[in-house]
Amino acid sequence: MIVDLLVAMGYGGSHEDAENRLGGTGDGGVDGVINEDRLGLDRIYVQAKRYAAHVSVGRPDIQAVLARLWDTDRTKACLSPRHPSSAPALDFVRHLSQRVILIDGAALADLMIEHGVGVRVSRAVEIKKIDLDFFDPG
Repeated sequence: MIVDLLVAMGYGGSHEDAENRLGGTGDGGVDGVINEDRLGLDRIYVQAKRYAAHVSVGRPDIQAVLARLWDTDRTKACLSPRHPSSAPALDFVRHLSQRVILIDGAALADLMIEHGVGVRVSRAVEIKKIDLDFFDPG
């Protein structure tokens, strides 16, 4: 789902490209890989986490995931925990030299709605206004 969202947001890979590299045993902490641009000059590594409803993501959780990613010189990551991260975790990510984006459940839902991933239109409203140029005799 995250890879589908990134493709819908205009990143250069496709779900089919990333599908061959989705997580599993020995994945090095990577659930998906997507090209940052159409040429594949750089890649973004995706890790999705599902924690219990009452658990926020802490700095140790983020450090553990990133340690696995960076063991192989990966420099950009998109981490998607279901719940908001703690203040120490957000501060930690903000001060990293590598580019890491944390997307919690609410932000993920907003992006999915904005880019039409996993949602469908149930009702559309069309608002019309009078075209004054149509009635202008001049």
